[in-house]
Amino acid sequence: DSQEARTFLASRLHLTPAVFDPNRWQRIAGEWWSKVVTVLNRGGRFQSYEQAYQDLDLLLGTNGSAPLGVRYGRQINMYLEKTASVKNSGTGEKLAGYARYLEPGTTYDGTILQDEKDDFDLKLITYRDVRHTKSRTSGNYWLLATMPENYVLMNAGDADVRGLRDGDEVRIVSPDNPAGVWELGNNQTKDMIGKIKVVQGMRPGVISFSLSFGHWAYGSRDVQVDGITIKGEPRRGTGLNANAAMRVDPYLKNTTLSDTVGGSAVFYDTSVKVEKV
Repeated sequence: DSQEARTFLASRLHLTPAVFDPNRWQRIAGEWWSKVVTVLNRGGRFQSYEQAYQDLDLLLGTNGSAPLGVRYGRQINMYLEKTASVKNSGTGEKLAGYARYLEPGTTYDGTILQDEKDDFDLKLITYRDVRHTKSRTSGNYWLLATMPENYVLMNAGDADVRGLRDGDEVRIVSPDNPAGVWELGNNQTKDMIGKIKVVQGMRPGVISFSLSFGHWAYGSRDVQVDGITIKGEPRRGTGLNANAAMRVDPYLKNTTLSDTVGGSAVFYDTSVKVEKV
């Protein structure tokens, strides 16, 4: 209705015509325009409440229950006997077999690490940008065109305290990597340096970077093959990857902390600081 249309337009007043042009959108949608407005306003298209249950009268009756109109129809295992029979090879203890909270800073042998040095006052996490992949981005130039490099995302308040602005270059360092570099093992290194992007959407005290960038291979550098130099493409190595700053498991000594149940690396319990370059 007209109120829905006003809400739709009012919520987009801050957008430029390059992003949102209501007249152009309406021409494109044609007779579907009112439905487009409704779906975008409400975040999706949903089934009506009356169709949620097979017999709504039962739901409104005395027993307070009725068969769901759309059911999952599969078994959900809240307790996994197979998992519960497996032992953690580091501690010798059996896994729980059910969902439980585990301290992120738990080492392979079960020790819970204490917080790292006080001056490393930021937590480092990672994420995956929806437009990119971990390894194939560098060679897909149409993907690089949409996002040529990644950034160190930082809350606006944290940036103000540190005197940082969009585009400032910073090095990420940690107690396990105070130099802030990747040691590539071939007498070469790669700095963990990236550009700051100030946002309101990051939690204060946390910084993040998207995977897919910061490569030193994949054709980003010159290589020698049989005495012939194959020139690299620098844009394949833009941005940063700060995984080398991640906390190292002091028991294993050569890998990050890990989720002993799922087997994945723990990318969310490293204290770091940023140094302006």
